[in-house]
Amino acid sequence: MFPLRVTRKSLRLYIFLVIFGCTFVVFTLAPISVTESVTGTSLATNFTAYLPKAHQAHWSAPAPDNEFTSWDLDSNTLYPEPTPKRPIHTFRSDGLLQVTPGARHPILDLIEHAEKEWEAKLARASKSLPEAVLEYHRRYSRAPPPGFDRWWAYVQKNNVQLPDEYDQINLDLAPFWGMLPVRLQEIQRAHEGHVHSYTLAKSTPEGPFHVGNETLPPDEDARQRLLVGARQILELMKDVEKDLPLFRAVFGPHDNPNVFLTHEMRNKAVEAGQKGEPIDFQALDPPPFTRGWLHACPLNSPARTPPPSPPPHTPKPKTFIHDHLLAMDPCSHPSHLNQHGEFLSHGPGPSAHPFPIPQFSYCSSPLHSDIRVPIMLSWVDDVEGVVNGGFVGDGEDGNGEWDGKEEERLLWRGMNTGIHHGPQRPWKDAQRGRLMDLVSSSPSGSNSRSRSATSHSVDVLLMDPSNFGDGVKTQAVKRSVVNPALMDIAFAGKPSQCEEVVCKELEERWEWRRRMGIKEAGRYKYVLDVDGNGWSSRFKRLMTSNTVVFKSTVYPEWCVPPSFFSVRCDLTFPSPSHPIPPNSTESKIPRFTHRLAPWVHYIPIQLDYSDLYDALLFFRGDLSGNGAHEDLAKKIARRAREWSLTFWRKEDMVAYLFRLFLEYARVMDEDRDLLNFEL
Repeated sequence: MFPLRVTRKSLRLYIFLVIFGCTFVVFTLAPISVTESVTGTSLATNFTAYLPKAHQAHWSAPAPDNEFTSWDLDSNTLYPEPTPKRPIHTFRSDGLLQVTPGARHPILDLIEHAEKEWEAKLARASKSLPEAVLEYHRRYSRAPPPGFDRWWAYVQKNNVQLPDEYDQINLDLAPFWGMLPVRLQEIQRAHEGHVHSYTLAKSTPEGPFHVGNETLPPDEDARQRLLVGARQILELMKDVEKDLPLFRAVFGPHDNPNVFLTHEMRNKAVEAGQKGEPIDFQALDPPPFTRGWLHACPLNSPARTPPPSPPPHTPKPKTFIHDHLLAMDPCSHPSHLNQHGEFLSHGPGPSAHPFPIPQFSYCSSPLHSDIRVPIMLSWVDDVEGVVNGGFVGDGEDGNGEWDGKEEERLLWRGMNTGIHHGPQRPWKDAQRGRLMDLVSSSPSGSNSRSRSATSHSVDVLLMDPSNFGDGVKTQAVKRSVVNPALMDIAFAGKPSQCEEVVCKELEERWEWRRRMGIKEAGRYKYVLDVDGNGWSSRFKRLMTSNTVVFKSTVYPEWCVPPSFFSVRCDLTFPSPSHPIPPNSTESKIPRFTHRLAPWVHYIPIQLDYSDLYDALLFFRGDLSGNGAHEDLAKKIARRAREWSLTFWRKEDMVAYLFRLFLEYARVMDEDRDLLNFEL
């Protein structure tokens, strides 16, 4: 064997490696005071970047009390415990957020998520005609209709916001692309004879926009009353009538929608339109007679294929709305059919039309197929007496005027509309009757429904400061205590829409108070909006009055198009029990967008009011004011008013109707495949 020989060169290398290794250990494990004492200078370099990844995650220098502090290598200072990961709430595919114990208050998440979506929507809006045309192609896979450039000029001239967000029009007209235009025209002409309807028409290129036909009652007072909406639309479109195409459109003058199709019929028409192969429905064998609300839902929806029932005595989880349009859909929530006058009034449901009918209506529900329009009935430009977001004399600026609103109870006044109150009618289950029962502290009168012992108390969600400062806890409170302190809700005037024997029962069952004026209502920070016979005509006024609006409805506003999952087409219908985290891949499925944002501009409330107490307590705090988020309430009230004055002007309604009539005229034309706008 050869003797080990150490050359001078290799010796220098060994010495260098030993010195380097010792230095590395000193700077890695020694406290900063030691390294400073070695170098004599303060080291600003962050050596953790040179450490292994696992060590970087745990290493942090302690804050020594003096320069002689020693290190304990087994202490949590060197290897601190990781911050515990908080649980997150479940965003369900039926539009509800299910509360997870231990997570932060869900409304904080809902507001944060909604604000980000709204700001992103504003940022991506088209700013030029070429951008708008490109976006139109992207959304609908076809070119815009003729006259799109004139519509865009109106939008630009009048500063109409979100010029791309008109998906509701495409959804309403989708079935008609699957029908032969010649048959559509025949159906439209026949429908002009439909009882209680009027037809708006543009008959010649230079001619006026006018009432072309009507089948209203012979009583002149009733006739004039039902024509109010027609005159308002004609007046609204005065400035653009010369740019409107030729068309005839049948309108229903009442509060309710009435075009009811089965899911199978609507889906067949929509699919035919998507394939470009329109169907002559009148040449086919007539579909079997079908009646019932459930037929408007897909076969795999919870309404037609109910999920398994939970085990007995399983407590109902706390939920809030994260998608208002999904949450109001009876296909996802079959219980709605037994909780709202729109559905209760028709029992199991109406009979379905044999084919789609082009009828324009003032409102529609998730189960109807009416073409929705904005309407001027009860529309207000501003609330009288409001200046800078508050009432005159209440303060110097918007903040002072909000702070000057001394009433923190939730306000609602209205009549007992929503359903006819007859001896054999289920009026006790309708939306306004249930609201009165909810806020009643105890059964009133001998005619009250029997209530269980637990109905005298309610479990409410409160802030829990001990849980990271923003957690939640559940607490049972007595209705007799909480209702007078939180709610100022009552019927106004005297019973109506009732037969004599039931009118007396209504008077005994619920509290009736005098009507309240707008100025007096302006003292309240929180107001509730609930459906009556149809769409809520007071929503625009409430949104303008610098208050936080809590809204419970089954009628989407014209500015709130249905979500992707509400479209009645053959897709895999999500199960209500299937959680969809807000940032998951599945939640990225394209959805129809909104012009109005829940949790940014108003507070969405479920139809059964199960989240009403919880939402109100989050903003105004408990009975002592603890846990309040009045800063967020003030922000939502201000944004609601700004939105109303910026997005719900007359010009915004003109822009919607202008584009709707352009689209409608094209889909009804025999040459519709050639009627395109191209740059």
